Amino acid sequence: MTFYQELQLNQSGSKAYIASFKNPKDKIKHMGIYLFKILINIAFCTLFITLFCILFGAENSVAGLTVLLGIMVFRCADLGIRASHGVLDIFLVFAIFAAGPKISNVLPAGWAFCTNVIFIMLLLLLGCHNVIMYNHSTMVLAYLLLQGYDVSGDAFNRRLAGLFVGAAITAAVFYRNHRKIAYKRTFKNLFQEFHLSSARTSWQLRLAFTISSVMLIASLLNVPKAMWIGISAMSVSVPFRNDMEYRIKYRAPGNILGSILFFVVYWILPEGAVSYMGILGGIALGLSASYGWQTVSNAFSALAIATPVLGLQSAIFLRIFNNIFGSIYAWLFERIFEPVLSVATYIICYLNHRLQRNLL
Repeated sequence: MTFYQELQLNQSGSKAYIASFKNPKDKIKHMGIYLFKILINIAFCTLFITLFCILFGAENSVAGLTVLLGIMVFRCADLGIRASHGVLDIFLVFAIFAAGPKISNVLPAGWAFCTNVIFIMLLLLLGCHNVIMYNHSTMVLAYLLLQGYDVSGDAFNRRLAGLFVGAAITAAVFYRNHRKIAYKRTFKNLFQEFHLSSARTSWQLRLAFTISSVMLIASLLNVPKAMWIGISAMSVSVPFRNDMEYRIKYRAPGNILGSILFFVVYWILPEGAVSYMGILGGIALGLSASYGWQTVSNAFSALAIATPVLGLQSAIFLRIFNNIFGSIYAWLFERIFEPVLSVATYIICYLNHRLQRNLL
């Protein structure tokens, strides 16, 4: 494996590759390459978001993160359709990022629920056709972050400009990387393959309704940082039940441990160092291969952002509460939604069959 190829491995791949060597010197060498890759990624992400903030305002750092995530995802995800159609797909995804969060924030809770269902479902249809790629964990995350860190006035105009530029860059990267892949499937097929009897469609509907309904409950209860509940529910609502149960098992403990570690480090480091604790979380995330440890690292990074706004105790309490509530809610919703959807599908198919017979 070349140096470049080794840099392309994910956390699990890098750790497995390092473990394949028995010579301690080889292990140290490739561990160094692994750490170098993490530092490069963190440096690139920091530089990218810093430059985005300079161009479009510090209050739009979340929009910069959205663009960064889009580039990283669509650099690898070919969407399963013709590359030229994928470019249109990406611009529509970014249009949803620009409009959806803002619309849902200005509407009453009930209408915001409907808006979220529609826009999240569109994101899943446009970008999550191949469920194995787990694109939803990036695109829905971006949607929820933009909703949770909303801006208005001139800052919103700059956000729109930043997202448009980001869409153009992401589309260019996507087309460059995937233009040589031949697909017969077109943009239209993404919607034609929507069917209630499909396991993929069932999961997409469940995810859209799970996130939107739990956000509705959080809104009605006036829970601060309600997007954390939505992100928690999204994170565990994966297509396969075994994977979902595994994630639920580690979601709450991971956030509790991450919050404890953050509390300890917060009091050890000098005052004012909280702004650098997010970088520590990013390094830890780069070293984490399992979902449990990734959850610990994400909690650490999220608290670094929330603590200056909410205070240490409130941020930790909300992080733990929102994640426990969101993961348990997603588990209960899945148990109810699946049988309800099965009955609804049967009724719709039966009525459609009767209608066709009557027309004949």
